[in-house]
Amino acid sequence: MKKVVISGTGLYTPEHSISNDELVISFNLYVAQFNEQHRAAIETGEIIALVKSDSAFIEKASGVKSRYVVDKKGILDPNRMKPFIPDRHNDEASLQCEMSVIAAKEALEQAGKQAQDVDMVIVACSNLQRAYPAIAIEIQTQLGIQGFAYDMNVACSSATFGIQAAMNAIQSGNARCVLMLNPEICSSHLNFRDRDSHFIFGDACTAVLLEEAEHASSNVQYLILGTKLQTVFSNNIRNNAGFLNRCDEAGLKTADKLFIQNGRKVFKEVCPMVADHISEHLHALSLTPDTISRLWLHQANLTMNQLIAKRVLGREANIHEAPIILDRYANTSSAGSIIAYHLHKSDLSSGSIGIISSFGAGYSIGSVIVKKC
Repeated sequence: MKKVVISGTGLYTPEHSISNDELVISFNLYVAQFNEQHRAAIETGEIIALVKSDSAFIEKASGVKSRYVVDKKGILDPNRMKPFIPDRHNDEASLQCEMSVIAAKEALEQAGKQAQDVDMVIVACSNLQRAYPAIAIEIQTQLGIQGFAYDMNVACSSATFGIQAAMNAIQSGNARCVLMLNPEICSSHLNFRDRDSHFIFGDACTAVLLEEAEHASSNVQYLILGTKLQTVFSNNIRNNAGFLNRCDEAGLKTADKLFIQNGRKVFKEVCPMVADHISEHLHALSLTPDTISRLWLHQANLTMNQLIAKRVLGREANIHEAPIILDRYANTSSAGSIIAYHLHKSDLSSGSIGIISSFGAGYSIGSVIVKKC
């Protein structure tokens, strides 16, 4: 069996950042306007008054302090509360392509590779801006890569599922070097008028370069020891946006065409599932928790990460063992665990073992156990 390594990673971070305080000011202006506009109905009990948000609530609920977004002005406008992303002509590069090319170039440079060395591109993310042609094929063409490309979606676990797909392609001989990309524009499917979720997401794009170990030459390489994927259907995290929406005009007004979740159920159900998933994966590879140097977990919620790490390790994990990036990036869906890996992988010593883990809508769970070469 061919050995596969992750030889390079890249990260695109949008230039705009929104702090909790900025987000709260915008949200509370909207709440004040709504309550004033519907004062009579609120007084008669026909409509329930909206409740203001605050920064302390956001940080306590999630651990998020700020987030990067592709557009700040539109989100903070209380009369709009969504990013303004101008439509582009079909002959122009799409936004997800533009983000991905930037992240891809960093991954290629880190791996010491050129576009001609790559023969497969996967775009794996929670939402694609169009159905076809595939964003992956557009990126392939922009970079001048020969071979083939496709898009895939497993929500927040798209990156780990994409890593396994890339590894399988290399081991089967269908590809030599694979570029796996996660362009997440989460702000575009977030309801910024919902107090329970308006603070959750941010935007980013990550890139992972995988290749056969014997052809890798980068200074920082991680050998993939094994991957494990799991899915269990649940409605507790859902987004019903899709091409059928236009077929029911009444349905266009419903809130579930954007991100919705039952946060308490997600927390209660997902945490033990992820901890068991990782523990079973370690056992299958004859590894014990004390051999793990780092957990690059999905960056959705600080408390979830702390609980999962504690269940896996059998003790509290320190910030070096389970690094957190969601405080400044927020939840970037599939990109989250890869951002943590990208920013916190170089300092480990040779032979160190770590776990890239994702979890989210589906439910979907993925774990990739790696060893630094």
